[in-house]
Amino acid sequence: MSEVEREARRLADDARERVRFEEEALDLADQVYRVARGLVSSKEEAEDLMQDTYARAFRSWRSFTPSTNLRAWLLRILTNLNIDRGRRVQRSPDMQSLEERDYYLYDRLEATSGAKDEQRVIERLSQDNIVDALAEVPHDFRDVVVLVDIGDFSYADAAQILDIPVGTVMSRLHRGRRILKKELADLAVKE
Repeated sequence: MSEVEREARRLADDARERVRFEEEALDLADQVYRVARGLVSSKEEAEDLMQDTYARAFRSWRSFTPSTNLRAWLLRILTNLNIDRGRRVQRSPDMQSLEERDYYLYDRLEATSGAKDEQRVIERLSQDNIVDALAEVPHDFRDVVVLVDIGDFSYADAAQILDIPVGTVMSRLHRGRRILKKELADLAVKE
């Protein structure tokens, strides 16, 4: 076999590997979008974040190690891009003190209506309200809430994606959920 034939074969093999990688990556697009949507406050931002994730993944596809977790690799790229975006925006989160009790919503409802009406809360909270409330959760806490509660990742997977210890994932998840709960309560009791 001549050098030209070997090079042609190598290029053909390389092209097949890239197509296989892209197909596998695109099969995960719904999951990547769902996590992106949880990280940002609008559909447009989620679409931009997802597009940037895939653009970066396709540019650096050779750095992915086959037989490892492609979903985690893509979501790590997504998370890093979101962190970079957050740094550019330089949001300074409003760190308000949290209520001592976990029943903040019920307490607020009871104070405003005199009754604990769970159905009323469900009717009042649209998906946009939930996304708005999630956007109010500080970046570090929101990332963990999105990965674990929306993305269905284990604590270990979230720790790997965010490159933080599992204990930090657990701590941020607890605080993030409490902040989200308070935000949802505030939205639910608004008249």
